[in-house]
Amino acid sequence: MPITLPFFTVLLLNEVMERNTHAYDEDVKWQLAEPGALMSAKNYWDKKALPLVEKLKEVVKNLTIKCVQLAKAGIRAYYDPNLLTPIAQPVALDNYTKEAITKCLFSTEMIGDVLACSEYTDIEWRNVGKDEIKWVSNTGYKLIQGSGVVQGRIFGGCAGPLRQIMGTEFFPSPDSFKDCIIMLEIGTPYGSVLAGLHELRALDAARMFKQAAGIIIGQLSEEEENMLVKFLKYEARREDIPVLSNVDFVHRTPMTVVPMGAMAEIDCSCVTFKIMESGVAE
Repeated sequence: MPITLPFFTVLLLNEVMERNTHAYDEDVKWQLAEPGALMSAKNYWDKKALPLVEKLKEVVKNLTIKCVQLAKAGIRAYYDPNLLTPIAQPVALDNYTKEAITKCLFSTEMIGDVLACSEYTDIEWRNVGKDEIKWVSNTGYKLIQGSGVVQGRIFGGCAGPLRQIMGTEFFPSPDSFKDCIIMLEIGTPYGSVLAGLHELRALDAARMFKQAAGIIIGQLSEEEENMLVKFLKYEARREDIPVLSNVDFVHRTPMTVVPMGAMAEIDCSCVTFKIMESGVAE
């Protein structure tokens, strides 16, 4: 999972807490009748909350930078589940994710075929009980376009965070995408297909698709799929590039583990995805 998101969550938390602090200071019910009984909201913000927020911002910022630096240096990183989703939610670690973690991170054998999950559930951003989890039968991988068999090293991530580092020293050069299988989380930011199209256009301007060997993406709606096909044909001029959708590395449960930089294969005839290396070495 991308680790840039918590940084923006912390920034939002910063703004919300600062706004709430002003509200507490002005609200009579927060003005304590007995001096010294508790810290005021202002004192709590200055002495406790603000230092914590600043530490969190610095930690996450450093982790994000280090992760990108590792990828550029050719050191393997993993696009995988995080602690909260789907390891701790829904309720417990599911078998598909558990097997993916074991196969990629605890075995030196080639990962091989990465099968589609049999069922999935959306990520819940709240505490839910086991009985509230709604599992949906999965239709498996879908070949959106392309033919033959293509191979390349896996590279990519979530389109949003990739855009956030464009124009910096950390964004990959066009040569980094050459002959790669681009792993890309795309969709409809803010519920807007047009916003998703703008993300693709920005990445295309950075020459992500020009020499790529193939693309794997998550589940798309009919509207999102139509937008992607038209974009590849009329704007990126890559009507030929194989695109495999509904691959289990996106924001839903379960999730596989993808070793960045590993050699992978898309077989358009069999509609399969294979990782042709082990996730770790002895």
